[in-house]
Amino acid sequence: MTPCRDQQMRSSPGLDGPRERDPSAGQRRCAQPSFTERHSSLVRQNEVFSPRQHRGSGLVRLGWDGRFNDLSTSADLEKWSWGNQVGSYQYYIHGASPVTSYVNLSPNFKNPADTSSVQGVKITLDNTAYWNGQSMRRTELIPQTTAAINEGKVYYHFSLMRKDVNAPATTREHQIAFFESHFTELKAGWLSGAAGISEPLLRWCIGGDTKWSINWDADVWHNVAYEIDFTAGTVGFWHSTGSDTLTQKIAPVKASTSSNGADWHIGVLELPRSGYADTTEDYFWSGVYIESGSLRTSVTGSGSPPPGGSTGSSSSSVAKPSTSSTRVSSTSTTLITSTTRAQTTTSSSSAPAATTTSSGCSASQYSQCGGVGFSGCKSCAAPYTCKYSHDWYSQCL
Repeated sequence: MTPCRDQQMRSSPGLDGPRERDPSAGQRRCAQPSFTERHSSLVRQNEVFSPRQHRGSGLVRLGWDGRFNDLSTSADLEKWSWGNQVGSYQYYIHGASPVTSYVNLSPNFKNPADTSSVQGVKITLDNTAYWNGQSMRRTELIPQTTAAINEGKVYYHFSLMRKDVNAPATTREHQIAFFESHFTELKAGWLSGAAGISEPLLRWCIGGDTKWSINWDADVWHNVAYEIDFTAGTVGFWHSTGSDTLTQKIAPVKASTSSNGADWHIGVLELPRSGYADTTEDYFWSGVYIESGSLRTSVTGSGSPPPGGSTGSSSSSVAKPSTSSTRVSSTSTTLITSTTRAQTTTSSSSAPAATTTSSGCSASQYSQCGGVGFSGCKSCAAPYTCKYSHDWYSQCL
């Protein structure tokens, strides 16, 4: 069934906040779109995206929409399979319990400033969140799209928050919003191999090296954009909290920007640590999407409103990139290059970029080392070996 288009466009939250509700909406009844119709709408949005075609000053183009507006419940995620690739997300990295043990949706789970999202997601690690016999706890979603999200310059957006209830452990390493090659990601908690017992920081990393960090306090929304130029091989970092607009924290630096377009993990991977028991952990996500052109700094969202609205470009609230050095712009954050504990010193040199040939590099523990379309390191550093999980994924264990 097709919904009444003008009513839905008027009532849906959009690029510039809530839209005016149709005064005649109460005088007629409109069918609600099915999951298939919502998915089809997103497919139409994604098909128009190409970072090479939609470039220009002030132009913003939505590439992939992961804002959960197409989902009625988290159970919709289970409609996806390798043989039935529907919806906005691939859902296969999780434990054996029902989907509601790991993924739940609610308007209460989103950043209130994110007016383009009707709901956010709570991603959970519990004592069953072990995927495919691994020793790591994992709950992750992967973009389901054929859009060119791994070409040219693109911006990967999301907002992240934790609470004191079911807080992520500060005694284990958590890899968050990462790519298979780990060329860029967030990390939280104690880093594996570091001195000490716990660490309260949320970090942004390139190739495992911490470039920026902040105390991860409860009930604070951290808004993030990865500025990734797959052609130039660089990554920059934008950040804000709450409803504040994004500001550039780290200007683009060289990185091994390797992605097959289906390997960005929205969720969390927790590395095991002997002597520390599992606890239930909740991670709240909002405003997940990918765009090209100019960076939108407003946390209200980008591109199209939820399915039923129109797709298009916009030129308002776009970024004015900084020409300054890579110093952190906030006194509450620290620019660091250590892979262990936070330091107050800075360095002008970036971490060495890993090569992407199978014979010229070795992947670290827990990194991907194989799978259909994978072009990264296919050998593992000693003493680890590349273990087959399925046709699309092998890992150094």
